[in-house]
Amino acid sequence: MKSQQKYPIVAASVFLWIGFVLAISFMEAPLKFKAPGITPALGLGIGHIVFAALNSIEWIFALAVLSPFFFRQVRQVSTDQLVFLGVLLILIIQTVWLLPELDTRAEQIIQHRVVHSSYHHICYVAADVLKVACLTIVGVKQLVF
Repeated sequence: MKSQQKYPIVAASVFLWIGFVLAISFMEAPLKFKAPGITPALGLGIGHIVFAALNSIEWIFALAVLSPFFFRQVRQVSTDQLVFLGVLLILIIQTVWLLPELDTRAEQIIQHRVVHSSYHHICYVAADVLKVACLTIVGVKQLVF
């Protein structure tokens, strides 16, 4: 049996997107604070820049995944398309709510202000875990066997 991809640009974008999120959210972010000489303020400043860039790249990947909708008529909504809508919802929540909240909190810490505990970081990590799981489903569904 021969395998073929439904939309190669979608599959490539999804798997690259997964790689970016895993590398930055689950590797770079925790490791930077273990580097010699990195203070919490410096680490948070770096994190602000890196996560803003990641968010921009994620929107580019999202547009690439959505590209077949602009060039083909969709007759029926598939499971992977519904799962991707969940990914878009997560990305919107991260962009308009979680990242601004985390940026505000990071800025307060950088300015040596007292900050209270917050659930926003846990929500962001949980959203990334869910996003990677959903993207994996979308990517695998792009491979037809």
